[in-house]
Amino acid sequence: MFRSLPLLLVFASVALSHSPVHLPGRRTWYHARDHPVQKLFKRVPTDGSDYPEVGSSTWSAAYPASTPDPEQMPQAWKDALAAAVAAGKIPDIPPSQPDADGFPTYPNGFDPEGPVVCSATYKCRNPADIWDAPDGSIGVGFDDGPEAGTPKLLQFLSEQQETATHFLIGVNILNNPQEFLAILEQGGDLAVHTWTHPYMTTQTNEQVVAQLGWTMEIIRNSSGGRIPKFWRPAYGDYDNRVRAIATEVFGMDVILWNYDTDDWSMATNGTTMEAISTSMNQWLTGTTPTGSQKPGLIILEHELTDNTVQAFMDAFPLMKSNGWNTKSMALLVADSAYQNSDGTGDSSTVTSAGILLSPDASAGSNASNGTGSTDDTDTTSDSDSDDATAYTTVSRTRTSSGSTATGSAQNAAANSAAGRGLNTLALTIMLVFSTILV
Repeated sequence: MFRSLPLLLVFASVALSHSPVHLPGRRTWYHARDHPVQKLFKRVPTDGSDYPEVGSSTWSAAYPASTPDPEQMPQAWKDALAAAVAAGKIPDIPPSQPDADGFPTYPNGFDPEGPVVCSATYKCRNPADIWDAPDGSIGVGFDDGPEAGTPKLLQFLSEQQETATHFLIGVNILNNPQEFLAILEQGGDLAVHTWTHPYMTTQTNEQVVAQLGWTMEIIRNSSGGRIPKFWRPAYGDYDNRVRAIATEVFGMDVILWNYDTDDWSMATNGTTMEAISTSMNQWLTGTTPTGSQKPGLIILEHELTDNTVQAFMDAFPLMKSNGWNTKSMALLVADSAYQNSDGTGDSSTVTSAGILLSPDASAGSNASNGTGSTDDTDTTSDSDSDDATAYTTVSRTRTSSGSTATGSAQNAAANSAAGRGLNTLALTIMLVFSTILV
């Protein structure tokens, strides 16, 4: 029986490592080891803590400086596209050609408004895509970041206890790494807005893959592992071919909009703050074409400049006074903005499906996770680890109204006490059995 002691010690160690420790103000996500997205975006051994420093020369050297060359993209992306084409999942629609004004046009025989092509530029709606917010809600989101207007936007969102979905341009992340990190720190939801903002229907299949893939890659490598679930095409330009590539190759869904402020054109006198205010007043006070809050609003807005951000700030009190539910756009339609996340929904409590480790326990427990856990999910903290396969980030939890809040001191104390109680129990069992056996 004495020889059973090492086995009991292992059991006790596993019990300790599987005792969930809920960390206040932290949000955890996890996913199965065989999640298909892993084939395109490989984990590093210590995912979440061992990427090159964002903004460093090593970090920036990994990405295209401008328009990506499809020949230089990872082979896994090329193979995924080839497999989707061979399976008949990518419609055989030729790329559009820009006319003299840059507007996408199609060859004869391809009707952009018909069900085969269904170009969003021509206002054809694919019913599977997201154009409208839920009734009574406004999806808060901004295009083209990170940019000059990002700091002002983040400050305002924080003051209002709001977050947003940021549809990010890859080269803007490359050129504005600190603003990107500020979005991440504020709790923003990260989405794809292509690498260099081209009309996507003018791109070949391979160019579409490069535009989307590199943006997903820089977001993942700069955010501790997040892989976006949503994207928005530049200029809202996509058709069934582009849509299929985004969905079949990268697993992303598209989010469009149903109202447009044209705020971006203030820089060229295309619109004014007064004109935007007039439109916002109409949309937010129920004088929309439907005369109600049905459907909800997805307003195209940008974090380009302080002026585009100010237009949103000016309208925000009107959103609230008219009873609109404001929430980050991605979280109005999904539990999480990321493919490799099961999300936390609207719960203000982080619940572990496996192991949540405190920083001081991670080093001793990860070995047990690597060899002693038999579940199909990867769950470790973002602390130093040799087997980190899930992602835990300092972030915010969400209240049922969609606003942000950190874990309360009471909940933190209760969770900490619960974790200590389970650990103490495991230690007691270990000691008792050790005494009996000895």
